[in-house]
Amino acid sequence: MVGIDVSKDSLSVCSWDASRGQARWAGELPNSEVGVKLLLAQTSPREPWALEPTGRYSELVARLGIAQGRQVLLAPPRAAKQFLASVAPRAKTDRLDAQGLARYASSVPLKPFRLKEEAMERLSQLLGARRSLALSLGTFRQQLQALPQAREHLRAASADLGERLRALDREIAARARREPAVARLQKVPGIGPVSAAALAIRLKTSSFASYDQFVAYTGLDLRVCESGERRGRRVLSHQGDAELRRLLYLCAQASLRAKGSPFAQQYERERAKGLASTEALCAVARKLAKVAWALVRFGAEYDPDRVYRRPTH
Repeated sequence: MVGIDVSKDSLSVCSWDASRGQARWAGELPNSEVGVKLLLAQTSPREPWALEPTGRYSELVARLGIAQGRQVLLAPPRAAKQFLASVAPRAKTDRLDAQGLARYASSVPLKPFRLKEEAMERLSQLLGARRSLALSLGTFRQQLQALPQAREHLRAASADLGERLRALDREIAARARREPAVARLQKVPGIGPVSAAALAIRLKTSSFASYDQFVAYTGLDLRVCESGERRGRRVLSHQGDAELRRLLYLCAQASLRAKGSPFAQQYERERAKGLASTEALCAVARKLAKVAWALVRFGAEYDPDRVYRRPTH
C-alpha cells in the first residue's frame, strides 16, 4: 500500500509492507506531472494508492494514477486524522502522515477515488466561488454598523459583491439546467439551483450504497449516547460536509413555504411529537437528503405521492 500526503507543492510518499509492519521506502516528490510520473515509475502497478481529498491538489495525482490503471483509494479526512493521531500521538510531519495513510488503508477498506466530470468540476468551482463571495458579503454587511466612518466604502463594496453574486447565481442556474440530475433535484419543493448543484456533485462523485450513508455523510444522523440506565439526549453527529448540511437545512425551511409541499406535513408531525422547531427542520432535512439520494441514484423523477409511501416487497 502506498500512502500519499498531498500538499500544494509536494507529495510525501510511503510504501508500507503490511505483512512485516514496516515501511519499504519513503520519499518526497514534486506535486506536478513530472513528480507523479516519477511516482508511477517507483511503485508497483499492484500497489494501491491512498490519499485524502485536497481539492485540485489531489486531483492531479488521482487523475494521472487512474489514467495509468492504478487503484487510487479515497481516505476520509476526519477518520484518517483520528487514525494518524492514534499511531503517532506525539508528532505530525508530512512523512508520518504518508506512513499513517498507508497503514490506515492497509487496515480499513476504502472506496475508490472518483474524479468529477468536467461539467461537475465547473459547477463545483462556481459553488466554491459563490460561498466565498457570500461570506465576504455577510462580513461587509455586519461591518456597516460596526464601522460607521467607513460606511460609504463598505456600501460600495457590498453593492459590487451583491451584483457579482447575482451574476454567479445566474451562471450556476444556467449550467444546472443542462445537468439532468440537477434538473430532477430542482423539482423537489425547497431545493433551488445552488442546493441542487451541490447535492448532485456530491452524489455523483461519491459512492453511497444507501441513503443512510449519505445522511451520515451530511452529519444529519442522530448520535446516541446510552450507558446502563442513562439515556442521553439524541443530537446530530455534525460529521461530514458542513456546507451540505447547511444547505439541506435551508432547503427544509424553504420546503415549508413551497406550495403543495409534502414536507410541511412532516414538520407538523415532528412538532406534535414535542420536537423543537430546529429539531423538526433537521428531520425534514434528513428526509430531503434521502429523496435526493434516491433521485440521483436511480435516475427517478420526483413524485410527491411517493415521498412518504413505505416500499412494498
